Amino acid sequence: MNLKKLSETLGLSQTTVSRALNGYPEVSEKTRLRVAEAARRHNYRPNTRARSLATGRAMAVGHVIPISTKHEIVNPVFADFIAGAGETYSKAGYDMVLSVVPDADEARAYAEMKAKGNVDGVIVHGPQLDDRRIPLLHEIGLPFVVHGRATGASLPYSWLDVNNRHAFERATSLLLDLGHRRIALLNGLETMDFALRRRAGFEAALRARGLEADPALMRSAEMTENYGHAAAREMLSTRTAPTAFLTSSLLVALGVRRAVEETGSRIGRDVSIVTHDDELSYFRNGDDLPVFTATRSSVREAGRLAARMLLDRIADPALGPQHRLLEAALVIGPSTGPAAR
Repeated sequence: MNLKKLSETLGLSQTTVSRALNGYPEVSEKTRLRVAEAARRHNYRPNTRARSLATGRAMAVGHVIPISTKHEIVNPVFADFIAGAGETYSKAGYDMVLSVVPDADEARAYAEMKAKGNVDGVIVHGPQLDDRRIPLLHEIGLPFVVHGRATGASLPYSWLDVNNRHAFERATSLLLDLGHRRIALLNGLETMDFALRRRAGFEAALRARGLEADPALMRSAEMTENYGHAAAREMLSTRTAPTAFLTSSLLVALGVRRAVEETGSRIGRDVSIVTHDDELSYFRNGDDLPVFTATRSSVREAGRLAARMLLDRIADPALGPQHRLLEAALVIGPSTGPAAR
């Protein structure tokens, strides 16, 4: 089916159908959805080159990926986010450009994308404190949305984030309600904004009960199973071992579980574990029932929403900064129980 036949089927002009498919802001959301559904139903695929010539857009979105092994996006979360974003791009007729670069070349990669005109905007991953990419993207004039937030950034920007502070405050409060007082925090790299917010939530919950965080029970590193195992083994070997662990990812929680079992202790009875599991589609926290008590958010859905935010900014350059804060659910599994006496 071509554009003319699709327009006749819908009873709309070819101009309206084209503008709806290309995301023009003057087309109502109701019409845009109606046209998109008809295009899917009739398997209509607009010619990308023709669309690019007609709109002056590249019809592509960029993702710049630093190759450093110490960067937080080199974990399973990134693939799920990209899968969700890709669904949104595909429905809107956009392609995805992944650029893998050395960390030192990241700024140059953004500048080259703008100079080449091969993308219409980018999604920024792994924001850090005072993230330098935000003023850079403002300077070069490339539309962007940040997955996460950058504490200390002075310029306005669009972001989508999960409420990491509240999630870890709730998780810590749950452990405190169960009688745990020696709670270990195995955080992600605290150069990353999300990890700073998670630590803040952990410490706030302790202070609310008149407790102070014990530095001996706090770690920050790349979120891997080996990290969880090594940190838990070390802490559990002390005379004042923790009775509970709060971990920043399911991978770390698996390492903690291995360490606990090696000591002959039982999860949920002798030692409790709460994790942030991110509801990964291919690395799940159990099937019908969760294995770990967890603060849960869908990274795939975050990808879909962030991509939609970016496409809206591309369609309407005058659109102001948009913010979306997602709340994590707290699910209870057999990995938590009352503190052992």
